[in-house]
Amino acid sequence: MSALSRRTLLGAGPAVLAAPRLRAQQGFDYAAWLDAWEAVLRRRVDRLGRVDFAGIAAEPAPLDAVVRGIAAADPVSRPDLFRTPADRLAYWINAYNALAMHGIVARGIPDYLGVVGRFGFFLNTSFTMGGSSITLKRLEDEVIRPQGEERVHFALNCMVRSCPRLPQEAFRPDRLEAQLAAAAREFCNSAYQVRPDAARQGVWVSSIFEFYTADFLRHAPSLIACINRWRAEPIPADWTLRFLDYDWTINRQPEPGVADARGGG
Repeated sequence: MSALSRRTLLGAGPAVLAAPRLRAQQGFDYAAWLDAWEAVLRRRVDRLGRVDFAGIAAEPAPLDAVVRGIAAADPVSRPDLFRTPADRLAYWINAYNALAMHGIVARGIPDYLGVVGRFGFFLNTSFTMGGSSITLKRLEDEVIRPQGEERVHFALNCMVRSCPRLPQEAFRPDRLEAQLAAAAREFCNSAYQVRPDAARQGVWVSSIFEFYTADFLRHAPSLIACINRWRAEPIPADWTLRFLDYDWTINRQPEPGVADARGGG
């Protein structure tokens, strides 16, 4: 890819929340980077997918190291390190999730992302990836979604309650197919994300299916048919489909002794 093409792809946003820029030529160990990110997930994410943002803020070094790795190398700057489609897609999913987590901490851990907050977080804050700048919105829309794998929408996590559950493990190239299949099954069988109502012959589903309808219809004739690919109990094809409001509350772990009925995922 030419330098011009790369700039066109990755672009830059006016606000930068990233580790210091590193030259892409510096050493980058993909396996070690995955292990470092998984260590953050295992320590700072609970089984419900809720994040200990306060703990990360108090001890930022482990996540900062992951973000420095993202700044140093990516599949565009170092294609020699990302040789297969699974290598690349696993990297981008993990990088998106790590940058989103880092971005929430850098914004002071807000309680909620309102309209203005979402604009600033997704479109107007850039991070460094492989020596170039990119926003979360452009990473998702111009890099990840064009890979043609709709199940990424069950794996990408912007750290709010209506996102898919954030797992306590990294997405890994050698296990990516199984991990994406498991994420799809979990999401489509979740009583929070997909809510059948037999009495009304309808189903309420996550707005993720509305946001990315075109992606989900690549390999299915309807959204219900797409959801049924992963459900244990299929939804009747003639039921009415409605979309749930998206909850943009930050999916933080509750304070000790404070109940959180919703939790993650």
